[in-house]
Amino acid sequence: MIHVISLDNPRIAQAFVDYMATQNIQLEMRPANNNHQVELWLLDNQHIDQVQQQLTEFLHNPLDARYQAASWQTGDTNNHFQYPNYLTFGYLKSQSGPLTIGVLGLCIVVYLWMQITSNHNVMSYLAWPMDHQKAELWRWFTPAFLHFSISHIAFNLALWWYLAGQVERQLGFGKLLTITLVAALFSNWGQSVFSGPNFGGLSGVVYALISYVWLMGERQPERGLGIPRGLMAFSILWLFFGYFDILGMHIANAAHTSGLIIGLLMGVWDNRHTFSSKHSQ
Repeated sequence: MIHVISLDNPRIAQAFVDYMATQNIQLEMRPANNNHQVELWLLDNQHIDQVQQQLTEFLHNPLDARYQAASWQTGDTNNHFQYPNYLTFGYLKSQSGPLTIGVLGLCIVVYLWMQITSNHNVMSYLAWPMDHQKAELWRWFTPAFLHFSISHIAFNLALWWYLAGQVERQLGFGKLLTITLVAALFSNWGQSVFSGPNFGGLSGVVYALISYVWLMGERQPERGLGIPRGLMAFSILWLFFGYFDILGMHIANAAHTSGLIIGLLMGVWDNRHTFSSKHSQ
């Protein structure tokens, strides 16, 4: 028996177990020691190469219809595996990290500050620097923490938790901090060129994480990062709609575009060896 992989989502893991059963390969799913992951074990070691090949394809698109169909065909209705409760604070915390939670909390605190006082008051401290404020270095980053409506902050923080949590768990605190700071600086600067200092929101950083996580999932799925390709397509479509004012909303299009570009560039850099190795084959 050999350990194949540990996954955060037992339902996704079960889909792979069921699919491999249709290939006459038996995998066993067990709770991991940290109680927030599940482990897949191969019962017959001679199939390891085939399992690894199928796993790579599966991780690229675990929601593919063939995996769902396999669950219908082979799913065990007597499976008593205990799935975790995803609506608890403990589970949400386990799927993120201190930086993910810290940024989330800071955005909420700043939003409440804006509601208690006024947008203008808070922006006088945190908005993008005007000419006489260039030495106030925090201003180059803090516009990312400004949000102007409940829908604005809710949308950004939901995506932040989903994406930043993946990066922090799989690649570490330092990698997420680097992406966040670089993306905040670059996307804030890009938006300031088009709109001046009166803007805010974490969406530039979120767009950087979308492109970074998407590329990591495509090039190195074994790292445990990835987003549905539909989310990437939706993000591009949202960007397109924003530029043509189809949505009738004030959207920081330059911040989104800047974030998408810097996240993609950082992803290309971190995956440069996969491009070079493919080119040399």
